[in-house]
Amino acid sequence: MAEQEGRDAEAGGDAAAAAVASHTSSMQRVKVYRLADGGKWDDQGTGYVSIDYIEGSKELGLTVLDEDDNDTLLMHNITSDDIYRKQEETIISWRDREAATDLALSFQEAAGCSYIWEHICDIQRNLQFSNLGALEVGPRQSSESLEASRIMHSNDDSFRSANGGEFRELPPVELSNLPFILKTVLEAGITDQMHVAELITQDNDFFPKIVDIFRMCEDLENIDDLHMIFKLVKGIILLNSPSIFDKIFSDEFILDIIGALEYDPEVPRVQNHRAFLKDHVVFKEAIRIENVSVVSKIHQTYRIGYLKDVILPRILDDATLASLNTMIHSNNASVISLLKDDTLFIRRLFARMRSSDISMESKRELVLFLHEFCTLSKSLPLVQQLRLFRDLSGEGVFEIISDVLQSQDRKIISAGTDILILFLNQDPNLLRSYIVQQEGNSLLGLLVKGMVTDFSEEMHCQFLEILRILMDSFTTSGAHRDVVIEIFYERHLDYLVDVIASSCPPRSLSRSSSNSVHVGGNAEGHCIKPEILLNVCELLCFCVVHHPYRIKYCSV
Repeated sequence: MAEQEGRDAEAGGDAAAAAVASHTSSMQRVKVYRLADGGKWDDQGTGYVSIDYIEGSKELGLTVLDEDDNDTLLMHNITSDDIYRKQEETIISWRDREAATDLALSFQEAAGCSYIWEHICDIQRNLQFSNLGALEVGPRQSSESLEASRIMHSNDDSFRSANGGEFRELPPVELSNLPFILKTVLEAGITDQMHVAELITQDNDFFPKIVDIFRMCEDLENIDDLHMIFKLVKGIILLNSPSIFDKIFSDEFILDIIGALEYDPEVPRVQNHRAFLKDHVVFKEAIRIENVSVVSKIHQTYRIGYLKDVILPRILDDATLASLNTMIHSNNASVISLLKDDTLFIRRLFARMRSSDISMESKRELVLFLHEFCTLSKSLPLVQQLRLFRDLSGEGVFEIISDVLQSQDRKIISAGTDILILFLNQDPNLLRSYIVQQEGNSLLGLLVKGMVTDFSEEMHCQFLEILRILMDSFTTSGAHRDVVIEIFYERHLDYLVDVIASSCPPRSLSRSSSNSVHVGGNAEGHCIKPEILLNVCELLCFCVVHHPYRIKYCSV
């Protein structure tokens, strides 16, 4: 019996030695760096790194021995935590939580860096697999863990085609297979990424099963598996597949996907994104949208923006970020396109805004909705933008804006001037035509009075910009532009001249130290701020440059 035990021990020792040999790297020359308090990387020395069992421990780790005296420069236990980063071709860095510092290895050769990185990834997968308890319940020896890693690789290879490269299929979506699926997603190269994404989208049960596993783990408060699901969902998003985005941002899966992203292993507390979306985000309709597809697109666009800007801002790479922005842009274009083609919706909107029995709050929401509608129209092709603005002009949008500019609410006045600038940037003749046909020319008068009204500095500039574009002599000439210029000189120039003239104190009075000046005469006695006077002067100078033949007949 003792003899048999001796042979078993000897065999076990040989197996352990073989396992160690498979994980012990050839010596790779590196520099060791430690991040100092001032944010500077301190050189800790040069040596040779290997992966082996840490002395006095049954865990695998990184050991760096000094190239001169063989002293230990670094000893680090490799963990399953997602702390390791490969930067460029020759650097591996991580956050050592025990030492409370950041460490980095700078390799002399890119091949050596890749060799060590692959071994770190192998050991991490092995540890994650061990945590699942799929092979054995309870603690296991390191040699057994290495054997589990071998089994996992064998299982992984069974899902590949005969050439050992392309995946034929994904493992069945089960809790025990999550490490395999995670490995497949995280290690896919550029070519494999497209194929893995295709396999995921072709499997109609993939996301329903992932969601079921997530809900089960959450009910059981299985934090380790929830961390793994977080990594898997993050990896799937980083596959950057439009067909995958269509699935995960659908109403069916989005809340569970967001729920999975609440369990970031690098964040000490579980986040509450779903609670925020359910309890604090309210979809307010200024006017009811009957088209279900439009409402769905609006919800989806908000969720994409929330995931991009709140949940994963530090994780998304440039390519995925660009794809999400493109998706948001496409959704906006789709929403605007569907609404602009709904003639009944536009008419209901304007009829509601013209109504005399709506509250100021409702009117405010309608104006802000119209402002957002016009702003998002920039996502449409230019031809469709022009057609939309012409349709809105025909429905009476400028009458609505005239009423808005007479409001006491500065926010909707600012929205009104923004809308006018959008129209002018698209086709100035739409607004010019309205001003020419308008009886009493009240809109042009409101714009001129807006220049000398005590709004914010930004709004003063908006009024100035609108008047400049309306009377710009460098644009294509047209009868409407010339008529607008004539109306301005005949009815409104004197008003602005009075503003400047009345602001000058009589010579007998000492210059006031006040920040405002008094205006009388035709400009209705009140105080005018210097920045308002500056804008008036800028407009008069603009007139001198663009209309010298007209301005010379005015006594300024």
